[in-house]
Amino acid sequence: MRPFAFKRVTTPADAVKTVKENAAARFIAGGTNLIDLMKEGVDLPNELVDISRLSLSLVRSLSGGGVSIGALAKNADTANHPLVRKGFPMLTQAILAGASPQIRNMATNGGNLMQRTRCAYFYDVATPCNKRQPGSGCSAKDGLNRYSAIFGWSDNCVAIHPSDMCVALAALDAVVNVQTVDGRERKINFADFHRLPENAPEKDNTLAHGEMITSIDIPKNNFAPTSYYLKVRDRASYAFALVSVAAALELQNGTIKQARIALGGVAHKPWRCFDAEKALVGKKPSAELFQEAAKNAMSDAKPLSDNGYKVRLAERAIAKALRRSARI
Repeated sequence: MRPFAFKRVTTPADAVKTVKENAAARFIAGGTNLIDLMKEGVDLPNELVDISRLSLSLVRSLSGGGVSIGALAKNADTANHPLVRKGFPMLTQAILAGASPQIRNMATNGGNLMQRTRCAYFYDVATPCNKRQPGSGCSAKDGLNRYSAIFGWSDNCVAIHPSDMCVALAALDAVVNVQTVDGRERKINFADFHRLPENAPEKDNTLAHGEMITSIDIPKNNFAPTSYYLKVRDRASYAFALVSVAAALELQNGTIKQARIALGGVAHKPWRCFDAEKALVGKKPSAELFQEAAKNAMSDAKPLSDNGYKVRLAERAIAKALRRSARI
């Protein structure tokens, strides 16, 4: 590790100001991803700004019936909070499917959104990687790409976003609250928070340098009794998703009024299947309908040389998650 300065701040304004003024500064809270990146020489900040003592860990009800989860609330505390377990059980399932108990006890919600890809080439500083060093090339595109994207990739990057929590938040239409560098607060719809790689794969999200997540709002919905998070991985625990599915239905008189399908392990960001969702509305749940929706969701997939299996795997996972959501 290279030497770095360390500063503990006491207010969000101080945190934002400190990072804004130094292009090589980074926020640190739980540190479960950033410290690994620093140890491997992938990220080399010269200053860490500790925000762990800020009062941003509250999980509370919103006036409209939703819930707001603080950016500094621990993943484990969020997953087990009564408001989340009762009103948004799919989020609880997603968080508990990720990492290990030890990491969930340290990792924060804001850090979960900000975590970087686990692409092996990104972590291997001896190989070209446009995400780590823009303009150097993408080793995974024509290399070992079994874990890589099948949606939204570009010639510059085929990495995937590793989060489970974010897949559920995408399906739940969450909103990310951010403190800007000029002291204002802005809201970002979750679908717009993470980026596709396009020509700038080094940018994971739409935050400007120095902007800081303060909380994540989840609006009220009627998905709680008919939602499910399914994760398919190489081993039963402490493994990233090959494919994951956050599926949610709102039923009215036996008919689907609303549907949500979000995928993990398939793109540079949590991948919403908007067309497949629309195709479910107004129809009665059935295994056949869900299989059709799954094929619809995967119709635009573009697998690479080693990850074609993800297309069929995702089809089966989507159909299964929808069946479990509908309890059929």
